[in-house]
Amino acid sequence: MKSENELYSDILNVTMKIKTQFPELSMYILEMPVTIPNVENPVMNCKVLQDYYDSLSILLKDYLDNETKKYQN
Repeated sequence: MKSENELYSDILNVTMKIKTQFPELSMYILEMPVTIPNVENPVMNCKVLQDYYDSLSILLKDYLDNETKKYQN
């Protein structure tokens, strides 16, 4: 498993890619439960960070897959 610092770096990289190359997806980042936790002091550990990174990656991958399909038809 990756360290917290590695995960923070990965999250930052994918977030910056979304914000610079695909800004239309930025609104979905704000709506993700991890970015708006429903507890006062959320626990941030490797599992939570990995889940967040995975959700960002899936968001981007799904978007790119759909865009590719749009232009193939």
